[in-house]
Parts: sequence; structure tokens; C-alpha cells
Amino acid sequence: MTTTRGLRARLRYLDSPAGRRALAEGVSSRLLRAWAAGRTPSRAKLAAVDAAYWGRRRENLVRSGALKRLLDNEGRGRRIEIYPVDQSAVPEKRKRVISQRTVTARYIWDDAVGAWASGDLNTLDEIWDDVISDLDSDYAAYAYVESIGISA
Repeated sequence: MTTTRGLRARLRYLDSPAGRRALAEGVSSRLLRAWAAGRTPSRAKLAAVDAAYWGRRRENLVRSGALKRLLDNEGRGRRIEIYPVDQSAVPEKRKRVISQRTVTARYIWDDAVGAWASGDLNTLDEIWDDVISDLDSDYAAYAYVESIGISA
């Protein structure tokens, strides 16, 4: 967020009791009044507003059930792109050829979003094991990955 319009939109979104609590962690009410009077926020304070905004968006998407519905896609699920671990630091004789993979995940999203929202990493790990078990012999190669992408 680098525009004044973006800042105003985020501050409007955060104009609720929960939003103001999230914003108070990095921005004082005095500073908000100074911005309203025309003072330019610092990059650090813009980052604090952005963090509060995305935190509230995440909480609202989880609480409303919209994220679960989007990912479940009426039982059709969503495609997950799996990006393997970067092996550039691995000695040549120990490197494995691991390519990017794609798998469609169905019926996991209620549990996955609930575990993610509560920070339950053990449940997320179990869900991930279930997802990659469909990869058969490549299962172990994707137990630890650099990142995943979800086509939503």
C-alpha cells in the first residue's frame, strides 16, 4: 500500500472496535489524528496499518466461512501447486530431481482453514500428509516443500 487512497481504504476497513484494537498495536490515535490533518505517515507506520488490515481481513474471512466455501468449491476442491525445497545448497551428489507438482484437494478445507486459523500446526501437518499421499512414490519428496500455491 503506497497510495493515500489505499491508506484511507484500510483505515475505513479498520473502523470498528476490533479493527481499532488491531490498529492500536502499531498506530496511536494521536497519530491517526495527525494523518487526518495532513501529516504523511512513515513507511513503518504504513506497514503497521497494512499488517492490521490483513490480519482483520484474514480473521473476517475465517469467521464468516467465506474462505472455507471458496476453497471447498462446492465439493470440487481446489488445485494446489507444490513447489519443492530449493536444493541449490545441497552437494551435487546428494541432490534429487524434484519437479513442481499439482494435486487437487477435496474435502480438507474445513479442517485446514480451522487449523490454520487456530495456529494448529500438528493438524495442518496431518492434513498435508493426507494431501501428498496421493503422490504415491513421490510422497517423501514433498513432505517438506518451499511453498504451495492454491488456485482460488
